[in-house]
Amino acid sequence: MSVGVMVGVLGGLLFAHAAYLTIQYRAMLKIMEEEFSGPPTNVVIELLLGLVLCMVAGLAVPGKFHSILPDSEENRVVSLPSNLDFMIFNHRGKLSPFDPELKLKT
Repeated sequence: MSVGVMVGVLGGLLFAHAAYLTIQYRAMLKIMEEEFSGPPTNVVIELLLGLVLCMVAGLAVPGKFHSILPDSEENRVVSLPSNLDFMIFNHRGKLSPFDPELKLKT
């Protein structure tokens, strides 16, 4: 497995561990009959670290970004015609039983 995948797995494990710690913390507060005001600081730091690791993995794993510019020729599969005013698209709309002379009843 690549480094990016391992970083993503580590970030997911940090998320799971932070959830487990929060559940334990709430159970402890119920036993002590105290109110839950928020997770402890170490859980928040663990969540932020997991978020950063997952974001890094999300950017590293997919690979090279491709250009999405319409004039780019490096990844163009289909060439578009120069005049886009008269493009015809085939679709399934012609199969629907629509009669333009029927009027809606109101």
